[in-house]
Amino acid sequence: MKRIPLALILIRALFGVIILFLAIFYPQNAQVPIVTLMVIGLLTDIFDGIIARRLNVSTLLLRRLDSTIDQLFWICVIVATYVLHPDFFKTNALKLYMIGTAELLAYIVCFIKFRKEVATHAIASKVWALSILAALVQVVLTGDSGWLFDTCFYLGVATRLEIIGILLVLKDWSNDVPSIYHAILLRKGKPIKRNKLFNG
Repeated sequence: MKRIPLALILIRALFGVIILFLAIFYPQNAQVPIVTLMVIGLLTDIFDGIIARRLNVSTLLLRRLDSTIDQLFWICVIVATYVLHPDFFKTNALKLYMIGTAELLAYIVCFIKFRKEVATHAIASKVWALSILAALVQVVLTGDSGWLFDTCFYLGVATRLEIIGILLVLKDWSNDVPSIYHAILLRKGKPIKRNKLFNG
């Protein structure tokens, strides 16, 4: 039972690789299987942490692995989407570069300050993940995305800025910081209340 969270994390990594494989080698018939794996992958991301906390096995190492696999999974999904519909990426190149730069900046700030990867698992970022899924599902199935992608873009910029703010506010590296407000409390040495379902 205690290995279930780790299994869900590793399954998500496998799904990412399969998604990329399908897009490259079976592009004509890959849309529905890819969307299915994307949705299941996101569900594993939601439930691995919930189950880990329920089983009291939510270790620092597990949370850091979860963050790393999250990045791998979404990179595979995005690359697969590009393989299927490159025109969408060309049309929205500027916005995608802006989100990518903001994401990279968050990791640079975290590494420079703490010599560790980002693992804040902020609540707003989880909302952003849902918007990413919705936009990518639409792109994979139709080759385009309207207001869903615009929503995803603005949420992405806002949540990356919040993460950078959290990292700059924190005195010491910490995982599972729900918001910048909680980071301010931690900086002041005050205890914070984490959501039992979504944070440590």
